This record gives sequence, C-alpha cells and structure tokens, in this order.
Amino acid sequence: MLELTERRVIHRAARLDDLRARQSRPVPVLIVGGGINGISTFRELALQGIPAILIEKGDWCQGASSALSRMIHGGLRYLENGEFSLVEEAVTERDRLLKNAPHCVFPLRTTIPIDRWNGGMLTAARRFFGQPQAPVRRSAMLIHSGLTLYDLYTRRYGTLPKHALHDKAATRERWPDFADWVTCSASYFDAWISAPERLGLELIEDSERACPHALALNYLRLVHCRDGRVTLEDTLSGERFTLQPHVVVNAGGAWIDNLNQQLAAPAPRLIGGTKGSHLILDCPALHAALDGEMIYFENREGRICILFPWYQHVLLGTTDIRVDDPDEVVCESEERDYLLDALRFVFPAIAIDADAVRYTYCGVRPLPVSEAHSNGAIPRSHSLVLLPPEGDRDFVTLCLVGGKWTTFRRFGEEAADRVLRLLGERRRVSSAALPIGGGQNFPSPARRRAWEAQLAQASGLPPARITQLVTRYGTRAVPLIALLSRDGDRPLRHHAGYSENELRWLIRHEQVCRLEDLLLRRTALAIAGELTAPLVTEIAALLASALALSADDARRHLAETGERLVRLHGLSQLAPLATAGAETAAASPPAAG
Repeated sequence: MLELTERRVIHRAARLDDLRARQSRPVPVLIVGGGINGISTFRELALQGIPAILIEKGDWCQGASSALSRMIHGGLRYLENGEFSLVEEAVTERDRLLKNAPHCVFPLRTTIPIDRWNGGMLTAARRFFGQPQAPVRRSAMLIHSGLTLYDLYTRRYGTLPKHALHDKAATRERWPDFADWVTCSASYFDAWISAPERLGLELIEDSERACPHALALNYLRLVHCRDGRVTLEDTLSGERFTLQPHVVVNAGGAWIDNLNQQLAAPAPRLIGGTKGSHLILDCPALHAALDGEMIYFENREGRICILFPWYQHVLLGTTDIRVDDPDEVVCESEERDYLLDALRFVFPAIAIDADAVRYTYCGVRPLPVSEAHSNGAIPRSHSLVLLPPEGDRDFVTLCLVGGKWTTFRRFGEEAADRVLRLLGERRRVSSAALPIGGGQNFPSPARRRAWEAQLAQASGLPPARITQLVTRYGTRAVPLIALLSRDGDRPLRHHAGYSENELRWLIRHEQVCRLEDLLLRRTALAIAGELTAPLVTEIAALLASALALSADDARRHLAETGERLVRLHGLSQLAPLATAGAETAAASPPAAG
C-alpha cells in the first residue's frame, strides 16, 4: 500500500507565534538572508542542534540564488586567476551534490569550440600573475592544460569521464552548425541543476526536521538595531518583533553592506557585485543541435558565455556588469542584444532574433570589493568577516562575503563552525555525505523505473504522471502521490502538466505567500517559458482561495504580479493583467491598515 505520510507542516501563523515567544529571551543565532548561503548556514547549525532563526525579506532564494546559470560546476576559468583551491573545492562539492541531490543535479557534457591549437600561453601567464591583459582567445593547448588539472580533481573525488580534444573533422561531424572559425573543440563534464530554488527550500525543511526548534521565516525583514536588540517586520502584515541575538549572521549577499548599516555595525565596504543576465530562448533548431549538451564558448572579445538545453527551450548567458544598486536589476535590451550576438558568433546559420526570447532573468553576484582590472578577474572565492560588538550593539556580526551555488555546503560549514566557536559549542554532524530533500533514498537509474512502476500500481496514477512528479520532487513526491491518489488529480484548465491539488500541496507545505513564489520558485512555469495570462489568472484564483484573500486583495495581488513579471522578466504577454489591475486599484484603493 502507498501510505499518506504527511510531512510536518508548520503554518505561517504558528511560525509567527514561535517568533513572538522568543522575544522574551536571548536567542543564540539570527541569520539574515534566505539565499543559498544563509540557508546552508542555517542547515549546518540545525544539524548541530542550534535553534537558529533564519529570516528573508522576500521569498527563499529570491535574489542571486535564483539567478544562477543553472550550472553546478568546478569553475574551469578560475584556474586562469590562480584560484586552484577554489576549483578543487568546487569540483569536490559538485561531485557531492551529484550524489546527495540526484533528483535535481545531473552530469552535463560540455563542448568548448576553439579557433586554434596553439598560442596564448604568455598572455595566460601574465593574467595568472595579475597583470592586466587585453582579451585573447584561448587555444586548444591552453584549454587542454586547464582541463587536465580539472580531470585530476575530478578523478580524486568523483567519477565523471575525462576530457577529450577533437580535431576539425570530429568537431564538424558532431557540430555541423558551428561557425567557420571553429577549427577544433574540447569536451568535458560538469553538472547542471534543474530546480535550485526548490533545493534551497528542501534544505530548510531538512534543517527544521533535524532541529525542531530551528525557525525559518520568509517575508520578514530586518528594520534596525537599537540598544543591542534587533527589530524585524513581517512584510505581509506589518507586525514588528524584537530579538536579542548573541550572533547575527549577515548572509545578505549583494545587500550585505546595506544590512551592516541597519545593524549599526561599522564596516568597510565588503561587496562589489556584478550583474549577470540570462535569456530563455524558443528555438527548436538550436535545441535540436545541442542535443542535451552545453556549449561553453568565448565571445569575440573573450568573455565566456554558456548555452544549453533548458526544458524545451535553450538557456543563454551571461553578462558580467558592475552595479551599485542590487535592487530589482533587470536584463537590459543592450544585454539581450549582446547575448544574441554572441550566439550568432557560434551558430551563424541558425536564425534567431529577439522574438525568440521567452523569459529573461538576472541577479547580482555578491563578489568581494576588488580593484581587479576586469570583472572576470574579481576573485570568486568566499570569505568570512567578523565584526565585534561595538557601542550598544552587544552581539557579534559574521558577514558571508562571496560564495558560489556549487560551494554552498562548504561555505555554510565554514560559517557554522565559526558561529559554533563563538557559542562555545562544537560540531557533531557532518553534512558532506548527507542526502538533501527528495534525494534521500532516491533510487539508482537502474532501479528507478521499477520503483516508479510500483508507485503507479499502488496509486492508480498513470505511469507518465508518476515520472513527472518524481522528476519534480524526488522521493518527496511519495506523500504527494498518495494525496493525489486519494483526493484526485484534476489538471489545471490551462496547463495539463500541473493539477489543482498538486499546487494546493505546494501552498500548504512550502511557505508560499505570494503568487510569484508559486510561479517562479516552487514550480518552473516561468523559467520554462510556459506562463500565459489565462494560466496566471487561474493559479492566482487557486492561491487566493487557499490563502483566503479578499476579492480586492486577490485582484491587486494578480495585478502586482503581472506588472513585476513584465518588468523584471520581459513577459509582455502578461501586460493585460497589470493594466487591468491598475484600473481596479484606481477604482478601489486598498483599505487602511
């Protein structure tokens, strides 16, 4: 029998009650910032039994942690900057994620198109020693040198195949659409992640299971620090809370410097972030040409770009532009044109233009302040900055500077170890080999088909639907499948791939507070290029019912979401939602309070 084993569900009201109760006593750790590094630190502390509090002003993994290139990689190009320890660490963590999160992290064969066999060694050496150099395209022998070291790290910690060089004939046989300048190629393996935002949420759930007194709340922002106490505000209701933490972990990413000011923690500027933008393209010819592989290529000026299949579309990235204000950055038209031009440089025969863009997204990398001569030369390693108590601020502040998605576990481990020392505690549990979320007890490829067949037989759901749910949620799909078997699995009217009860399950179990949470982070509907105005309207009505929103609030919520999706992600087809909402808001302003 397929048993319905409900996961422990803690509703927002109960979480807020818990937070109110903690106002009356000191708390050991407050982590500010619900991106992947803050979440990882929360997890590491929870595993040691520390009842940390994690807050995020928006939704989990809403900022840069949802704007990655969807790669889990060792950072091949970082070898040029001499960041050998970072590459070794990243390769190690990549291979750990392949084992610990097999439901959403997968090997990715990658090809590098190259224009010549030799040259560039002197320029690379000068770049390695920090001398400014004009961009020069990398030769096959230079790339071979880097990949040989990459293989060394991989063979020590994982099982991915070694790299290979391919001459012109072999390259043309596999890639007939490459530009004429491509004379050879190299291939190697990295990895990609299908649902980074979901993995972040699963880490939170695992953390609260490991330590029931650990508490994570989204839509809760830090307001200020006075008299050694920190004031927080529920951004949905406006209610305020005051806590007295012993340690504050500033995991604000690109907002670290702003948070230090709010915490009254004097510190030099720590972050000098750069913006990376990406496009999701609808181009069947390009999707077919890639055939499951990634292209890792240099644009005309030497800037690295990537291109790989993404659902039924193609993901193209990325830019690297310094920014001073991380709030609501968008992919500008100049960036879109730059990326499309880069694509044409590699695949000139495949017709593609701006009309093929189905979705855009961008984020600000929380890189350390640097005087590097180019953005590509800014160190990608992470570091911890400790700010001691000062004035009436009697808590210690630990700032998490930098950090890559691939190395989140290691960065969180280092941050937690520092916090444990500050608390006089010690590490008891390692997360190095700990499965994550739906990766727990996930069957091997050889066993998966038989396991899914058993689920289909026990539940009565079609085998294709079982495969779909397991692909999305890993082993966390089992209780959902049981619920759908019991209560029905009626598909949405405007998207047969999701059902009403599936979305209700996500709303109930996964701290969904806003429509964007569901469209952008609990599901892949937005980034897969599948949103339409009727579908968004349908899901908005379902969410309004689940959250008991008034009719006016539901309309306003839908309009705000439509406006943001148009402005931040280029979804012009949703403009009518924003326009209709603006008219509604003008006719019926929100009630006071």
